[in-house]
Amino acid sequence: MFEGKDTVMDERCGIFITMNPGYAGRVELPDNLKALFRPVTMVVPDLNLICEIMLLSEGFESARILAKKMVTLYRLAKEQLSKQHHYDWGLRALKSVLVMAGSLKRGSPDLSEETVLMRALRDMNSPKFVFDDVPLFLGLISDLFPGVDCPRVGYPSFNNAVEESLKSNHYQIIDVQIDKVVQLYETMMTRHTTMLVGPTGGGKSVVLNTLQQAQTSLDQNTKLFVLNAKAISVVELYGVLDPTTREWTDGLLSNIFRDCNKPLGSDKNEKRYIVFDGDVDAVWVENMNSVMDDNKLLTLANGERIRLQDYCKLLFEVGDLQYASPATVSRCGMVWVDPQNLRYRPYVDTWLDTQVEEEEDRHVLRSLMDKYLEPSIAYVIE
Repeated sequence: MFEGKDTVMDERCGIFITMNPGYAGRVELPDNLKALFRPVTMVVPDLNLICEIMLLSEGFESARILAKKMVTLYRLAKEQLSKQHHYDWGLRALKSVLVMAGSLKRGSPDLSEETVLMRALRDMNSPKFVFDDVPLFLGLISDLFPGVDCPRVGYPSFNNAVEESLKSNHYQIIDVQIDKVVQLYETMMTRHTTMLVGPTGGGKSVVLNTLQQAQTSLDQNTKLFVLNAKAISVVELYGVLDPTTREWTDGLLSNIFRDCNKPLGSDKNEKRYIVFDGDVDAVWVENMNSVMDDNKLLTLANGERIRLQDYCKLLFEVGDLQYASPATVSRCGMVWVDPQNLRYRPYVDTWLDTQVEEEEDRHVLRSLMDKYLEPSIAYVIE
């Protein structure tokens, strides 16, 4: 008997519940229901063994040594780098690096295995680090891979498109910001869910819009569907099923998600990004966990299951992740956008270029700002 209806049981069917007690937004299982299930306690996985097997499956011959180096790097990074809400050093983070290392090895068979793994570790982790942690992490990598130096993978046509996009919008050409666009581009090649994290003033929106315009100019028409999940209730976001009439009322996200994952039309290179612009908390984002992991399925209350297609990705533009659970953080690629990389100078230069017509006036204002603004800001901060 289930909800007043007789249901025939299929003995080949099993019901399993995975639980992480203590998470915000998760409800404890009632004792009378808990008694009907046999508990199985999970132990901490052997990361060394998992890494070694995955490296072997990706074609690495010196898998044992490389696995040990990789696990040691993550352990040292967890202990020595600053504690940030968006850092994750767990199994999902390891797995994404291993998959990237495998694709790099197949793409560059002439490179040594150490160089390939070092490049994957550096390029997959660097985007998420705050300003002060970057040199520490690069120091750890150089200690574990001594004498190994490998330049970043280059994307000349994409870099040119990024610069053209910034120029057309009257932004300053700053290497650090171009690098952030490239990091977001690389992260989204390996992850279907990515978070742009950082305080206001770092340039998150500029990075995202520049990526869209650059890809569109390279014949990859990119559409953004932006919404603020915190502006409405969870029911309005995901939809609601009336318990009496069984009538389904679609939610904002369920509607957008369904439209975005409809088959592509004549343009087969089209990309669709659903952008959540606003705070992330466990109340609404926990329902997205099955979309953000390898299942890539959004399950609605009416039983409808919508698969996230390869041409559709999720993006979160958020200030911080202090209210997000570890389950959410571990499922996403992270790109940290730090205001310390920009500081005030780009704003000043853009204002002078767009608002002040005479070159002589611009020169005078620049010299005055160099003389007084920097010491004034330093004095206020002290």
